[in-house]
Amino acid sequence: MVATSPPLSQRKWGSLSFVSTLYLYPVLDILVAEVPKPWQAEIRLGLQEALVNAAKHGNQLDPAKQVSVRYTSVGSNYWWIVKDQGKGFAHPCRCEDFMLEGCTPHFGECGRGL
Repeated sequence: MVATSPPLSQRKWGSLSFVSTLYLYPVLDILVAEVPKPWQAEIRLGLQEALVNAAKHGNQLDPAKQVSVRYTSVGSNYWWIVKDQGKGFAHPCRCEDFMLEGCTPHFGECGRGL
């Protein structure tokens, strides 16, 4: 049996946006509302990391800038697209570069997503 789902462009997407803040509890509640309870804690953690990165690192916590999220699901598949209004950044090293080029890993307060 082959299962297919409509292309992402043909799905019904929900969306929300909010000013750059680290108070994400109500936003996360909305974004995980349809996720089955056994998965919610892990999904919530991943989404929290993405939203904090967007607000803190992307938008520099500038309240004039927005974080936008588009989300959809089909069956047990879920998609979230997080977008900020930042300028982007150059990633310092790829993981495989640590061994090859003497690139030292960054250990600090931030960096779970990299």
